[in-house]
Amino acid sequence: MFLYHARWVLPISRAPIENGTVGVEGERIAYVGPRANAPSGTDRDLRDAILLPGLVNAHTHLELTVIRGILENLEFPDWIAALQGAKRAVMTPAMLLDSARMGIAEGIRAGITTYADTCDSGVVLRALREAGVRGIMYQEVFGPSPGDAELSLRELRDKVEVHREVATALQVVGVSPHAPYTVSGALFARVAAYARDANLPMAIHVAESEAEKQFVVDASGPFAERLRARGIRVERVARSPIALLRDLGVLENRPLLIHCVRADQDDVRTISATGCSVAHCPVSNANLGHGIAPVVELLAGGVRVGLGSDSMASNNRMHLLEEARVAALMQRARTGRHDALSAVQALELATIGGARALGLDARIGTLEEGKDADLTAFPIDEDSGAAGGDPVAAAIFALGGSKARFVSVAGQPLVEDGELVTKYADLRLRVQSAADRLRAWKLDTSRSS
Repeated sequence: MFLYHARWVLPISRAPIENGTVGVEGERIAYVGPRANAPSGTDRDLRDAILLPGLVNAHTHLELTVIRGILENLEFPDWIAALQGAKRAVMTPAMLLDSARMGIAEGIRAGITTYADTCDSGVVLRALREAGVRGIMYQEVFGPSPGDAELSLRELRDKVEVHREVATALQVVGVSPHAPYTVSGALFARVAAYARDANLPMAIHVAESEAEKQFVVDASGPFAERLRARGIRVERVARSPIALLRDLGVLENRPLLIHCVRADQDDVRTISATGCSVAHCPVSNANLGHGIAPVVELLAGGVRVGLGSDSMASNNRMHLLEEARVAALMQRARTGRHDALSAVQALELATIGGARALGLDARIGTLEEGKDADLTAFPIDEDSGAAGGDPVAAAIFALGGSKARFVSVAGQPLVEDGELVTKYADLRLRVQSAADRLRAWKLDTSRSS
């Protein structure tokens, strides 16, 4: 048994343990408690550190990591169009794979052990396997024209069958009909039925922006205009995007609903009643000017909420403790209540909340005997406030941006003494080359527009 000792152990499922120990036997946690009561084993002293469950990132686009900083200061519909243009014009499969590898490496260094990734190219499953992290890769599908629904579904099924052949217990496959403004009602219904029959998890971007709301409710705005320009008919729905998904039968799958920034009180009740989960991406939503999701109301309604970084094209950083900090501060600012979202609740969003949202809470999200040994430890010092103060508050409000000292997934170390165990030869150089090509593309398109 390996014994990981730390100044503070945060089990999440119970109170913090000062001078605590987590014992790991194989892939599982075998002991959580005071160091003084720990069984015999091989000591791994993490010294002045906070040891907690591996962080769960409930929404990523790892293949887009290399686009970081390229698409700034654009309105959301223009941002979406530019993102698709960059992928088509510049990104090769090899570049997308390296981009995903870089995103995972950054995430591991930030203590993230589980990734719920929405992916168009399908390369992320390989990147997750190479890194040894836990994850769900939701294969994206697009198709705004109802006439193409059957073809789009066949293409999705073919991709998923290929992915399932190489999936593992740690890395699994799901599906993601992208969003109401890129997927027709006919395709939504078909994908939902397929996912139910094939027992596939599902994730959907929904209630993210005002432009999406205009598109669904009134058949107006930039998304509607662009589809009409392509000869695609757009009809007024006269209800919210979440109500639309409910009426299409999509919410029967209990999908992971990504964003929900524009969810109103009726939407919150719908999400709660249908048993859906939510991935909250506070930094990305703020960066794109979408607003703040009603997380307090969602939690009060019993909804399972996790935290996501979203893509590095809309966030620029992958650090879930920073997301938790921003989430807490934004909910307090939005509601005018200092206790709207506590440090304890914020840390739960980054751990057990994300695990529940992904249906993985029986295996990860807390430090408990019998659970998988997904662990993360961050160094602390006197300035962090954790040495003599509240370690949970310190984790949320003082450790954002810190690099993990130790990380493991199912008992397998991924970071030791602050260094990645897996080395990616020349990865940074290849990613820099890809970023240079993207910047050149952006400059060319700016000149020609």
